[in-house]
Amino acid sequence: MPKLIKLAGGEFALADDPFTAVADDQDIPEGDVIISFSRFRSEGARLLGEGRRVGVRIEPAEEVEALADDLATLSVIALAFPKFRDGRAFTSAHLLSQRLAFGGEIRAVGEVLLDQAGYMVRCGFNAFEPADGATTAQWSAAVHRHRHVYQRAADARTPAFLER
Repeated sequence: MPKLIKLAGGEFALADDPFTAVADDQDIPEGDVIISFSRFRSEGARLLGEGRRVGVRIEPAEEVEALADDLATLSVIALAFPKFRDGRAFTSAHLLSQRLAFGGEIRAVGEVLLDQAGYMVRCGFNAFEPADGATTAQWSAAVHRHRHVYQRAADARTPAFLER
């Protein structure tokens, strides 16, 4: 089971994960699940109707805006990083947190590396499944590594040009 680190109130903490990530060729187990976008389109209404919490995994080529009408019913949006050099999930996180005002969990899954922690938080991610085994203390240190930021972002840090 992957380690789940959550960000709440500016603090990182290990968290239990009540969700089961389910592949498209697997049967749906009892409880809360994270399923693919295509499976959500075909089975999402039924799963939500059963009273369970549902999350959707979005691959880089899928547009997160397609979930706009369903966001109020979703608990988790898991944005996939299939390779460390594929950054499209950063854009999806920003769209979810800023433009679509998604209030649920925006989780980074896949090749989630400590080196990207600061950028992930700035884009709106609030939950992480680190692939490199990083601890919460390492994650916090990586996010707070640089005192100044140069742009406004989802983390609401004050940009350097306003600190003058």
